[in-house]
Amino acid sequence: MKTGLRGTSLLVTVSLLVVLAIDCQAASHDLQFWRDISKHSWAVPEGASADALADELSGLLGSTNAELRDDLAYSILAHWIYYGKLSHDEMNRLADEWRGNMKKGVGESGNDSVLLRSFSALCLSEIVARDVKDPFFGADRYRALLADTLAYLNSERDLRGYDEKLGWIHATAHTADLLRELAMNSLFVKADQAATLAAISERLASAIEAITERSDFDGDGFEAWLQRIQERDRAMWSHSPIGLDDMARYQNDSYMLQALAAHLSLAQAGAGSERVASAPSATFRRAQELVLQAIKER
Repeated sequence: MKTGLRGTSLLVTVSLLVVLAIDCQAASHDLQFWRDISKHSWAVPEGASADALADELSGLLGSTNAELRDDLAYSILAHWIYYGKLSHDEMNRLADEWRGNMKKGVGESGNDSVLLRSFSALCLSEIVARDVKDPFFGADRYRALLADTLAYLNSERDLRGYDEKLGWIHATAHTADLLRELAMNSLFVKADQAATLAAISERLASAIEAITERSDFDGDGFEAWLQRIQERDRAMWSHSPIGLDDMARYQNDSYMLQALAAHLSLAQAGAGSERVASAPSATFRRAQELVLQAIKER
């Protein structure tokens, strides 16, 4: 029986798909392969391409296996980014992919989709930190990432820290890491400060600290931001009964201010930038005073 041209094309297509599937399986590596990289001080295996392996590792960031996701995929990527093992093109490609990952399933809660979002944000913090030392990002890509990060911060609803089955999730903490690195970048301009301060919560005190340590720190904007928080929280006491949401916000703001006071104190004591530790600016000292005063007024 004649298969005909259409039938022949179908057979060829199917054959190609089978070959591609076999190739993909051959290209993937098992758990022991990644363990061996960790065991050998994160060295790129001889004859292997770090860029190609990074693509494969990126696909593991949403794994429900905590060792594979956290101890191996993230950790290997972080070391290779930090030590310059990946090309600029690959880091830009990964940054675009991870930026898109932060939008996948956002708004969901209680399922596994948060893992890809959270660990993509964490890996992005490594990329941005590398860009500070070795600029390659570019203004357009930076601004797109900052906007998407602030949007993700406001949109993420899965705030679990540790899960017995999944391990560390920490979406908020990982976003804080990313915002801290974005705030330390020279592409972060004065106009970005108000938008960032408006978006962050008490778990992001380290990102606020990074802003106060900048030489162009907007003290007036910082004071206005604190004042808005105080006025909003004072208004809660006029409600009867006090709503649970209002009380939760008040507690979160209080925790944030306390954490921020500790971060600013540590920065001046030498745990922050050398500039702050050696000669804190008048605006930095004013920020400390304002935070402490706000805490006393609560």
